[in-house]
Amino acid sequence: MKATINANGTEITVLSKGDENDYISLTDIARYKNPDEPKDVVKNWMRSRSTIEFLGLWEQLNNPDFKGVEFDSFIHEAGSNAFTLSPQKMKRPFSN
Repeated sequence: MKATINANGTEITVLSKGDENDYISLTDIARYKNPDEPKDVVKNWMRSRSTIEFLGLWEQLNNPDFKGVEFDSFIHEAGSNAFTLSPQKMKRPFSN
C-alpha cells in the first residue's frame, strides 16, 4: 500500500508491505531541503560518518547476512573528502 504523509508542507511517500516493514522515501524528505536536486542532499547524508555508523548498527541488529568485516572499510573512510557512497555500494557488505 502506498500512502503519503505531510511534513512541514512536503508530501512524503510511505510504502507499506502489509507487515511490520514500512519504507519512507528519503528523496521526498530531501526535497524539503533542496527541491531542485534532492539527490545531492542524499549523497551528502550518505557521506556522514554518523550516518554510516547508524546504518551499520541497524544492519547488525536486523540483518543476519551482514558482513561486518567488509563494512569496516566504510567506517574507516567515512567523512573524508574523497569518500563517496551510493545505495549500490552499500549492498556489498549488507547481503550475500
